[in-house]
Amino acid sequence: MNKTKFLQCLGEKLTALPENEIEKTQGFYLEMIDDRIEDGMTEDDAVAAIGNIDTIVNDLLLDLPLATLMKAKIKPKSGLKTWEIVLLVLGFPLWFPLLGAFFAVILAVYASVWAVIISLYAAVASLVLGGIAGTFSIFFAQSLASGLFMLGCGLFFAGVGILAFFGVTKLSIWLVKFTGLFLRWVKSLFIKKEVVQ
Repeated sequence: MNKTKFLQCLGEKLTALPENEIEKTQGFYLEMIDDRIEDGMTEDDAVAAIGNIDTIVNDLLLDLPLATLMKAKIKPKSGLKTWEIVLLVLGFPLWFPLLGAFFAVILAVYASVWAVIISLYAAVASLVLGGIAGTFSIFFAQSLASGLFMLGCGLFFAGVGILAFFGVTKLSIWLVKFTGLFLRWVKSLFIKKEVVQ
């Protein structure tokens, strides 16, 4: 496939998107193909090296902002007919709460994940700060034995907090990746299957 046919096919598969997004995407891939041709590849090899066009389209649509995908999904091909407007108005008491609930669930998932991350870091900070405070409590001890006990406990909790920091950081990275995958799944709900095929 040559680059003209590739760009035309790409534009046809992205017709649900705004014109400026299509032109920007076509320009990006045209530049990529031209760079490969300048590096010595033939035009057909440069196009083939980019990959499967369906995979490219799916990845492009998943990388777009959710608002753009929603506009593309609900944008009518032509003006709304009278019966469609009547159905939208009459169905408003049904579809509007469902749409609100859908976005409330998405927001709740994000809020829950970030609340877990914040609470884990707060627990780590409390361990470290409690451990530091415990080490200084040696100065207020009634006896040497209780002072050494408080010093040992303080150092233990500070150490546990410092070690826990690394585990919480790894877990936070995993949770952030999870939220990214969750957002990609939500976006995939708005991608028209006929566009990808």
